[in-house]
Amino acid sequence: MELVRKPVSIVWAALMLATCASTWLLSNNAVTPKVATVAMMLIAAVKVRLVIRYFMEVRLAPLALRLICDGWLLAVTALIVTVYLM
Repeated sequence: MELVRKPVSIVWAALMLATCASTWLLSNNAVTPKVATVAMMLIAAVKVRLVIRYFMEVRLAPLALRLICDGWLLAVTALIVTVYLM
């Protein structure tokens, strides 16, 4: 039971739930394809942030590196979504 309480296990479960949410968006016709695509990109950005923070151990890094990683992710996500919506 101790394994379930570890942050990495909780993050892994969150990544699995996010993958299920992306799959549901893709297979469900409740939203338009454009909305689904943007939502999937945002879910992917959250997943990337979790991987960077918890599996690449950036959460323990100096503040400057954490800010650079977050800034890079925000810039790349914003660029991709902006180009897609044009």
